[in-house]
Amino acid sequence: MTVVDTLRRFNRTYTQRVGVLEESHLGTGRTLGASRLLYEVDGEVGSTVAELRDLLGLDSGYVARLLRALESDGLVATEPDPADRRRRRVVLTAAGRAARADLDHRSEDLAARLVAPLTPRQQARLTDALATAELLVRAATVELHEVDPADPSSVRAARAALEQYVAEVAARLPGGFAPSGLDAVEPGSTWVVATSDGRPAAYGGIRPLDLPAGVAGDGPAVEVKRMWVDPAWRGAGLGGRMLRHLEGLARGQGAVRVALDTNRALDEAVALYDRAGYARVERYNDNADAELFFAKRL
Repeated sequence: MTVVDTLRRFNRTYTQRVGVLEESHLGTGRTLGASRLLYEVDGEVGSTVAELRDLLGLDSGYVARLLRALESDGLVATEPDPADRRRRRVVLTAAGRAARADLDHRSEDLAARLVAPLTPRQQARLTDALATAELLVRAATVELHEVDPADPSSVRAARAALEQYVAEVAARLPGGFAPSGLDAVEPGSTWVVATSDGRPAAYGGIRPLDLPAGVAGDGPAVEVKRMWVDPAWRGAGLGGRMLRHLEGLARGQGAVRVALDTNRALDEAVALYDRAGYARVERYNDNADAELFFAKRL
């Protein structure tokens, strides 16, 4: 049985047993689409319509129809976003918060009933199997986009990834990390953000590099910078996918060599570059935070 056959069989089994095929999702009187939209609205500060649309991967017209249905039931309210009045923000009403709590209860009750016949050992196996399946299915649907300085949502995703990258590296390097000139749209560079459900999962970029002759040969070179994968995504192959994508962009720009640097404390990055065929070379820049240097002929 192929992976496609297995996935289709699982989808048929699962959707039947969790009530996806019913018009009233979990007996709430709402469709699955309306229930899922209600569930994804941030209960504290609300969510913009654009955030909900990106998160669920739905078109504007369908989201508008779902919001109208939730508004008519008194579960949400739509108002101008205080941060940018050109955007609309969706907030839960008191009735909406109660409805979402009820949805949580119904979902948990159904899940508990589904696994109740299994032994503790079987439940543990199911937990591990579903966690792996969820991660890999999500990894297959991650989208890689070049950061477009003219697209506010693209820049927001890139900046969010950069903030997480800096925070993680600062926490892991013994002397901290405070890079200068950090910019999601650095001129002359090409930056890529990987997103899942509208949230950044990985980030990286390339920029022209005056690499000394003899390091991985001769010819035009680029440097890979700011490679980052969200810790929740590690183990799903996303780092390797991002690195291969950046190498492809480098080839498209006429580069024949690529170099990068890192710190010994970032052991996952070191392992990634070793697996990807990068050779360790002598220092080629004055980056005080870098301890290891790599290069590769494309």
